[in-house]
This record gives sequence, C-alpha cells and structure tokens, in this order.
Amino acid sequence: MDGLKDLLNQVKDAAGPVVADLLKWVLLAVLVVAVFYVAWRILRRPKGRLPRHAPDLAIDVTALPAAAPPADAPKLYYYNVPVRLAVLVLAPAGRVRELPPLGQLDGIMEAIVPGLSQVVAAHRTVVRRWPGQLSVNGFVHQFFANAKLPGQGGKGTPWSSAAGMLKIEGQTLIAGLVLRAEAPTNLGQMIVEREAQWLDILRIK
Repeated sequence: MDGLKDLLNQVKDAAGPVVADLLKWVLLAVLVVAVFYVAWRILRRPKGRLPRHAPDLAIDVTALPAAAPPADAPKLYYYNVPVRLAVLVLAPAGRVRELPPLGQLDGIMEAIVPGLSQVVAAHRTVVRRWPGQLSVNGFVHQFFANAKLPGQGGKGTPWSSAAGMLKIEGQTLIAGLVLRAEAPTNLGQMIVEREAQWLDILRIK
C-alpha cells in the first residue's frame, strides 16, 4: 500500500512540469491566433478614405427672426416685394473646388446682384457655406429640402426662397436665398434657371 502511494506521488511530481509546459504552449498558441485574427480583420477592410460625417445642412426657417426688412438699410425687393434676406447659402459646383474664406465672399454676393453684400451686412443675414455640389439641380432640391418653408412651400406666408447658379471668374457657383416679407405672399420657392435671371427677380434700392 505504501508502495502504491509512493508511485502516485512520483507520477504527480513528474506531471507538474509537464502540465506547466502544456499550459504555456496553449497560451502562446492562443496569443498567436489572436494576432493573426486582428491582422486578418485589418487586411479585409475596404481600401480608400474613411467615411466622413455628412455635414449638417439643415436650416430651421421657423427659428429665424420674424423681423421685417430694416427701415434704415438698403432695400431689397423680390419681384417688387420688399423683403429681408434672412439666409444666404453658397456652394461651389464640383467636389474639388472650394469657396473663399467667409470674409472674402463679397465678390460672390455682388455677382448675384450688385449691392447684395451691403444688404447681407445690414440685414444681418445668416451666411452658410455648403460643400461642393455635383450639379445645380441637385443643390436646388437639397436647398429647398433643408430650408423647408412653412405652409405649402411658403405660399400664404411671409417666407419665400430662390436658388440657382451664377458664374464668377469662369467658375460656376450656386446660391440659395431665404427671404421674408412684411406680409404673407404667394411667391413660394423659385428656381433660377439662368444666371441673368437674378437681376430679373432681385432689385436693390
């Protein structure tokens, strides 16, 4: 009986180093597998740029000041209706082009209609810079969707809007205007299809 106990003790003593070595190799194998798995996941990622967060283009028209056109400022008329220029959105046509800095946008405003930069300053217009657009039509629909007017596209309310293209130094740009009259009108939303059309619909005195 004593001989059997001695034999079991010898087996345990011999098995101790073996078990320790076995655990060491198992842990090493798990680490190697984990490293290869991480590398495999990285290599499987699609190549190219990381997705960028879409810019916030929403314009809450209902949150804009419900003020009338300033009395002591240049008068802006939209189809002969005196209006306040509440929002001006500008964007370049094309992904690779960029607008000049905010403080250098006067030239673009003047290209829409002479004197508009003074209107923007006097009316405390909210000026928004949008990223490059692939097409004028795409911008127009996106502008009307993001600057949603109350009522039926602004009709029957003091709010109206216009959007379309212009050119400056051979570059095509796109502009969107949100306007507010003193009283409700039926002007609604207007698509400016020709560059010269800005001079037909806007007038400054």
